[in-house]
This record gives sequence, structure tokens and C-alpha cells, in this order.
Amino acid sequence: MKRLTGNITIFALALFILAACSSAPQALAPLGTTEASQLTLPDTPKNSDGYVDITVEQLAPLLEENKNFTLVNVHIPYDGELPKTDLFLPFDQITAELGQLPDKNAVIVLYCRSGNMSTQAAVKLTAAGYTQVYELDGGFNAWQAAGYTLLSQ
Repeated sequence: MKRLTGNITIFALALFILAACSSAPQALAPLGTTEASQLTLPDTPKNSDGYVDITVEQLAPLLEENKNFTLVNVHIPYDGELPKTDLFLPFDQITAELGQLPDKNAVIVLYCRSGNMSTQAAVKLTAAGYTQVYELDGGFNAWQAAGYTLLSQ
């Protein structure tokens, strides 16, 4: 009887392991959580400053889907915004406004008009310990050049 019980236990354990290792798709984490799978981008390495440069072509489809990251306009003065922008934080005050951002492991995408201000903000955020910082190359100038709409208040 002990041998049968042992075999059943081993069989149950094997089934559990197989179920855990299945390749079923995983749901994306909700906005503001710390899972790195939040933003589905190609394997783009971080640059030497610790953040990832992304293109309009990479960002645009993510705004069409179930957006699950924080999109931040850092351009000053205000000169328009991308659809689904979550926050406006001036690039030169970003470290003073960390309390408005999600936790340090959440995905944050920064942009400005051309990329200069968002690059400076990205450097500051990574220096402050943020681990999932993305910066839109070319800013909203590149966004408009690609044929996408820029919103204004």
C-alpha cells in the first residue's frame, strides 16, 4: 500500500510540474505593477545610461492595445501630447515629482517634443533607481512625422 501511495504522489507531482511548465500565454500585468512583462517590446537592450530607446513604430501599437504602462510627457512648455498620456511632469523637475510615478519597477515611457528633454529625464529616473524606463526617440515630432495625431488641450 505504501508503494502505491508513493507512486500516486510521484505521479501527482509530475502532473503539477508539467502544468506549471506549460506554454500557455500569460496575461499582462495591470498598470503600475512591478512585472517586467508589462511592456511588450522587442528585446531592445538598455543603453549605457540604463534606459531603453524605443521608436514610434514600437510604441504606437502598444497604445492601440490594452495599455498597461505609464506614459509621461516631460516637455516644457506644454506643446501637445500623445494619446493616452497619463502624466505631465516637466523634465527638469522629474526627480522632485517621483511621488507621482508608479513604483521603481513599473514600466514608464517618457517623451517630449524631439527627444532631448525626455533623454535627460530618463537619465535622472534610472539614476534614481527606476528599472523599466523607456524613451521615445524623436519625441512627438517623430510621432507626427509618422502620421499619428498629436493632441492638445
